Amino acid sequence: MKSAQKIIATGAVLAMSITALSACGSSTADASKGKVYFLNTKPEIVDQLQELADAYTDETGVSVDIQTAASGTSNQTLTSELSKKDGPSMFNLAGFDQYAKFKDYLEPVQDSEAYKLLTDEGKSYSFKDGDTAYTIPYAAEWYGIIYNKKIVNEYAKKSYSVIKSADDITSWDVLKKVADSMQEHKDDLGLDGAFSTPGLDASDNYRFAAHMDRIPLFYELKDLGKTFSLDITGKYMDHYKDLWDTMVKDSPTEASLIGSGTYEDSTAEFSTGTVAFYPNGVWAYSQIKDNDVADDDLGMLPYYMGNPGEEDYGPAAVYDANWAINKNASDEDKQASLDFIKWMVTSDTGKNAIAKEMGFAAPFTSFGDDDQPANPLVAAAKEWTDKGKKAVYSANIPGQQWIDNVSNALVEYTQGTDKWDAVVQALAGTWKTLWEAYEQSSGMLPPEDPLS
Repeated sequence: MKSAQKIIATGAVLAMSITALSACGSSTADASKGKVYFLNTKPEIVDQLQELADAYTDETGVSVDIQTAASGTSNQTLTSELSKKDGPSMFNLAGFDQYAKFKDYLEPVQDSEAYKLLTDEGKSYSFKDGDTAYTIPYAAEWYGIIYNKKIVNEYAKKSYSVIKSADDITSWDVLKKVADSMQEHKDDLGLDGAFSTPGLDASDNYRFAAHMDRIPLFYELKDLGKTFSLDITGKYMDHYKDLWDTMVKDSPTEASLIGSGTYEDSTAEFSTGTVAFYPNGVWAYSQIKDNDVADDDLGMLPYYMGNPGEEDYGPAAVYDANWAINKNASDEDKQASLDFIKWMVTSDTGKNAIAKEMGFAAPFTSFGDDDQPANPLVAAAKEWTDKGKKAVYSANIPGQQWIDNVSNALVEYTQGTDKWDAVVQALAGTWKTLWEAYEQSSGMLPPEDPLS
């Protein structure tokens, strides 16, 4: 999913499979305290991690060696490094597929002080086997329907408006009425459309074939009371269809051209203030900022589409970034690594680096109001929690082939060359088969944890 593959060009660490960055303060290290070898797979934060490593060594005397995998080589690099006798003592994991692939290297962490500092929501996204937790999620992200408060509130002043303010959009019925009304009066409002183009080009289809379709999946799993099931029917896909049809109809682009709509074009429509609504996640802020939408005008709605009980939920949450401990490391190095994690999420130095410099919303009880990233979309998403709303759970999905199947079916349906049943078949009809193939290759399926 795109939250783990952000559209931000990292540009860093591309030439070598691993860049070694030993802590500058290692000359002061005390070997009796153990050492940390952290294999990082997020090149975009390598400089911040190095500064943390140096600061921790200077403060504690514990050696911290940071090595970073080149962009796009995380599986290859983890496989190589973890097979070594003196492999990393801690490393990053992103997504269920990596958890399944590297589970044999994972040390249980549920009894560690670092894990206990997680919020309840953070703990719920740790990769687990029964009561045994194997990872520590360290970055929370959200996705929903981003909107321009200024445009919506200006619309609310019109005689033809169906709302009095943006705060009145609290259900699918209201959202659809607002979007249809905006589209009808777009010339008077100075807009190209109500919604940005729901592009299905390869650069953009993740928003609908890996994110938006997780919303009906969530409500079906919620009915089943568990986080995973092989038996998915597409029960709520008609609600997805309602939102999809509205987005297509109320966008600047003809339905026949949606298949070639790009991420860049859709983002530009919103960033330049020519549309009011833009389904995406908090990571999109880096492309939106410094354009024509002020930070104070950025809001986020849940994916309203008419699912039962959706009034109790805010935007969807995703936690793809995890720390893990190598069970094959020495006891001293395991503890040194857990202590380093604890320091990163409790010290002023660590919290500032994670929230302000890396830009992560960290799901730890040690992070207060002043320890939040300077991202207005994160703040907008978290407002729903403050209102008492729960986050929609992002269900695990069976890989890129499934995403491609859904996207291709959406293209055919939208351009009128196939029926909606083909989209439902792409989502639900191949679900079990693809997961069974995944189980055969990895030996694992996602856990069926309780979901309410």
